Amino acid sequence: QVQLVESGGGLVQAGGSLRLSCAVSGRSIITINVMGWYRQAPGKQRELVASGTNGGITNYADSVKGRFTISRDTAKNTVYLQMNNLKREDTAVYYCNAPTGRANYWGQGTQVTVSS
Repeated sequence: QVQLVESGGGLVQAGGSLRLSCAVSGRSIITINVMGWYRQAPGKQRELVASGTNGGITNYADSVKGRFTISRDTAKNTVYLQMNNLKREDTAVYYCNAPTGRANYWGQGTQVTVSS
């Protein structure tokens, strides 16, 4: 059973930084080619923020390009989302995602709130 546990969210002022972590258990992330971060703001649909492959190919939403970076630490079996120069519109619940052939796994989410 694959489990994803996010952490690192919180309240930050605009212009600040946060690093989200997604600790994966039940399977090595080396065997999960694509992993991603999504977010959902109140009243809005869940949207893809960033994704990354084992080969280092990354993809970012236009709204976060140049500010967010997705990365992996295979030794810690953890995926990160470094978020810099945060804006109020980045406020949302952030979810880690691991799509596999068996199932599409999600974490429980971590709240990020950016104040002005």
